[in-house]
Amino acid sequence: MSRLIGASLAFVVGVLATLIGLDRERGFYPTVTIVIGTYYVLFAVMGGSSHSLLIESAVLVPFLVAAVAGFKKTPWILVAALAAHGTLDVIHPHVISNPGVPLWWPDFCLAYDLVAAGYLASSLIRARGRVPAVGHPV
Repeated sequence: MSRLIGASLAFVVGVLATLIGLDRERGFYPTVTIVIGTYYVLFAVMGGSSHSLLIESAVLVPFLVAAVAGFKKTPWILVAALAAHGTLDVIHPHVISNPGVPLWWPDFCLAYDLVAAGYLASSLIRARGRVPAVGHPV
């Protein structure tokens, strides 16, 4: 159920962002990537684990770098970062002990990340054939 909710939510957020024009701003998907990357850090704080907080903060760094690179260079980096975070969600419970992570979170976040990556990729492919609006991430 958590995968269905995650996938549905990512799709609704993507469509809503497109309909109201939020995704025309280059900063939209980098911000989404940063926020997604910070949740495991938040869970470490909630779980009261300093060890998890240090590990999760280190894991966050590549996603912050990818968000900046995706903003500055090409949004395709953001597609890769979102998909990579989905991959992290699959292995995270097996390699990082974080007592604050809800049991349902990895499945929810996996689905959200992959659908968000796919939605952004499809938006970029569709945008190739037309002149983009000001600030649109092509």
